[in-house]
Amino acid sequence: MVMSLSAHELSIGHGRTPIATDIDLALEPGEILCLLGPNGCGKTTLFKTLLGLLPALGGVISLDGQPLSRLSRAAIARAIAYVPQQHAPPFPYSVHEVVLMGRTARLSTFAQPGERDHAAATEALAEVGMAAFAEADYSRLSGGQRQLVLIARALAQQSPYLVLDEPTASLDFGNQARVLASVRELAARAGSDGRGIIFSTHDPAQAFALEAQVLLMSEGRLMARGRPQDCLTAERLEAVYGLPVQVERTASGAWVCSPWFAAGSISS
Repeated sequence: MVMSLSAHELSIGHGRTPIATDIDLALEPGEILCLLGPNGCGKTTLFKTLLGLLPALGGVISLDGQPLSRLSRAAIARAIAYVPQQHAPPFPYSVHEVVLMGRTARLSTFAQPGERDHAAATEALAEVGMAAFAEADYSRLSGGQRQLVLIARALAQQSPYLVLDEPTASLDFGNQARVLASVRELAARAGSDGRGIIFSTHDPAQAFALEAQVLLMSEGRLMARGRPQDCLTAERLEAVYGLPVQVERTASGAWVCSPWFAAGSISS
């Protein structure tokens, strides 16, 4: 059975102060939704609200037709897994132990992980190409390797949806490519194995690379929603980020988005 995730006329913020309003979104397993916008526009706040960590200030979030506000924390965790921007463990856990933490949502209170949980952690590491690092010290991994482990931890939850908060931030070119490849593969899997993924980034070209639907946020509202080709125009990106932008398609078919550095085009 396919579980839908949606938000209608959603208002988000902290306390009683709204950051963004009138947000509509809909996602099903197998789809990717890419969230873009400048710092402070509410991307992380939206994620925390979708995860039930912050209350909605207005509107409704629904999981398979059920209001999120009526679901338990465990029920939400079984439906939506979260991958943060970065993670610093308080103890030198092994990679397998970090991934095994993703099984908490599947365990009863005070229960210990069993054979099935360890198998799920092992399978999740294999899915992201990190099986060989299972016994390694997680704190000694590179930034890209840690991000793949965090994705594996989310996969171990066996939730139909993944929320990834700028997972390529601070990663080098190669590790960015590895994380994006994992995201695309996870969504593209056939049938019920495909995950619905909400992914935030500061690089518009990643939305094109992932063939994702786009939510472009700025100034407390949605500026655009739809295909990258329709939403991420040079004019709209210039309005959102405040500088001239080029959006071009190369001869190979890849899309490139970059600031326009013509003389005098960027004021100090």
